[in-house]
Amino acid sequence: MRTTSFLAGRHTLIDAGTGVGDLSVAELSQIDHLFLTHAHLDHILMLPLLVDTVGAMRDKPLNVYASSATLDILSTHVFNWRVWPDFREIPNKAAPFVRFVPFELGESFQVEPELTITVLPALHTVPAVGYRLDSGRHSVVFTGDTTVNDAFWPVVNEVDNLKALIIETAFCNRERALAEASRHLCPAMLAEELARLTRPAEIYITHLKPGEIELTMQEIGEDAAAFRPRMLKNGQTIEF
Repeated sequence: MRTTSFLAGRHTLIDAGTGVGDLSVAELSQIDHLFLTHAHLDHILMLPLLVDTVGAMRDKPLNVYASSATLDILSTHVFNWRVWPDFREIPNKAAPFVRFVPFELGESFQVEPELTITVLPALHTVPAVGYRLDSGRHSVVFTGDTTVNDAFWPVVNEVDNLKALIIETAFCNRERALAEASRHLCPAMLAEELARLTRPAEIYITHLKPGEIELTMQEIGEDAAAFRPRMLKNGQTIEF
């Protein structure tokens, strides 16, 4: 089972779930920028191990971008010398393995010559964000973990070079109450949200719960058929 992580170019990761484990040590050592959507374990699990594995191989810190609230959670509960060493102080504070970079909604970062990342609103049980990845030619938008979100769609509908939308759907329709309580989507909710999208885009589904993937994708195919959604697969490449 793989949890959320996307490699964008050679030097940038979106989230640090167990999918990071598919990368070689050489590839991991090239990561300069890590953008976190939120602090849940399935999105940060590999961050401590990533830093520990390649920190000494690098000549500059790994920049970890997230909201101040998410970075506070990491400071308090992960990089606290009890769960894991504080790599913001290793090998020393002047030249650490990790540097935290807080951001605000709407802020943009050019992290590679042809990649700009912009912070988008998400709505989850903890402070969370999504991202727009813009190559200059096309954009891919990732919702992160989110539920019905009035603030998200006006921003996405302004993306004039939108190619693809990666959107979560964690639960099947019979678990709609659980989806609502945990601030995720189910297929019926997904269809309602996609109806707000005014631009053409390839639709990819992520964050499906193991054991319910086939049922959930069947329901998505029925409820959101007009959008021709596809399941995002491990190792899949989206060119943009």
